[in-house]
Amino acid sequence: MMPIWLKQTSTRITLNLHCQPGAKLTKVVGLHDGCLKISLQAPALENKANELLLSWLSKQLKVPQKQIQLISGQNSRKKRVEIWGSITPEQVIQLLGPQN
Repeated sequence: MMPIWLKQTSTRITLNLHCQPGAKLTKVVGLHDGCLKISLQAPALENKANELLLSWLSKQLKVPQKQIQLISGQNSRKKRVEIWGSITPEQVIQLLGPQN
C-alpha cells in the first residue's frame, strides 16, 4: 500500500512534503498532516531551502536533479515535488520512508 504522502501516475511520482527550513540537519523527521516531513539545513531565504531540498532529494534517491521538479509550494512549507525516471515508488519509500 502506498503511503499518503506519495502518489504515482503512469510516468511520475509525486511527493507531498512538509519542509522545515533552518534546521541543524537535512533529514526526514517523520510525518506531518499527511505529508512527509523534512527538516532542511538551509534558511527560507532567496530560494535556498528549495534548492537544498531538490539537491538533497537527488542525492538520497540517486536520481539526476533534472528529473526532480518542485511543482507547488515555492513559498510555503507544504510542497509538492515530482520525480520521473527509473525510480519506483517502492525505492522512494525505502530511501525516504520515516521508518529509516
